[in-house]
Amino acid sequence: MPHSVTVREVGPRDGLQLVSNVMSTATKMEWITRQAAAGFDEIEVTSFVPPKLMPQFSDAVEVTQAANQVPGLTVSALALNLKGGIRALQAGARVVNFVLSASEAHNQSNVRCSTEASLRALRGILDWQWQFAPQACVTAAIATSFGCSLQGDVPQTQVCALAAQLAEAKVAEITLADTVGYANPRQVKRLFQAVATEVGDVPLAAHFHDTRGMGLTNVLAALDCGIFKFDAALAGLGGCPFAPGASGNIATEDTVYMLETMGLRTSIDLDALLRLREDFARWLPEEPLQGRLGIAGIARNFTPAA
Repeated sequence: MPHSVTVREVGPRDGLQLVSNVMSTATKMEWITRQAAAGFDEIEVTSFVPPKLMPQFSDAVEVTQAANQVPGLTVSALALNLKGGIRALQAGARVVNFVLSASEAHNQSNVRCSTEASLRALRGILDWQWQFAPQACVTAAIATSFGCSLQGDVPQTQVCALAAQLAEAKVAEITLADTVGYANPRQVKRLFQAVATEVGDVPLAAHFHDTRGMGLTNVLAALDCGIFKFDAALAGLGGCPFAPGASGNIATEDTVYMLETMGLRTSIDLDALLRLREDFARWLPEEPLQGRLGIAGIARNFTPAA
């Protein structure tokens, strides 16, 4: 098990994509700036999707450019197609996270094309990045790696084969995503071990949802496999708008608290994180906030990892 773990905040992207009220650019930047100051090295700040489909991200270029001015922050942005990936790179995103699905049904619902077509788009983004944005990198996330609310089971062999193609395309990192909260710890161990065998030295990360209360147990299972990078969203916001029943990322504050109490260093200031969470009630008055730590508070005997 590693001595330190990276938690990447995805709230400004994944957390907001189910929020109907559009958060102002200024508020998004206050959120991103304060979370970076709390110790986050990488934040997924926006999504380069058509504004008519998701007005929440109509300011993607402005947010990306402003976030690049935050000292020490690696700015990550999501893309689902060739145009979105190139726009993200042109806007200055240091990491473009391209999402495609192991489930054909979900890929069709999410981006209106086959998984194979998404792979071709990814290769086009990589070609563009190598030529015109060598300072950036392109990563990939395999959505519905652990099951799909549209298709049902997603065979492990299918996920492994897709991961092998991503490694062959030379993505910088591969994330296995439990898009609809179907994963269990035994499955997490089995799939990460199988994918690691397929992709060699390509770094792996995890993206878990807490839809059915399994999120943190799945983090523990991934840790046992040597995974040391996890996505999370402050207050457990988020979910996939194109997958029925998908809700709630693992809460960042709960994830950090668990890791630190286990002696795994995250370099994140929990007090600052909880103060930021308190402002969500004002910024997102109609959104139910999830996560236990925001309700119970930090234990009196809590000691951060050395």
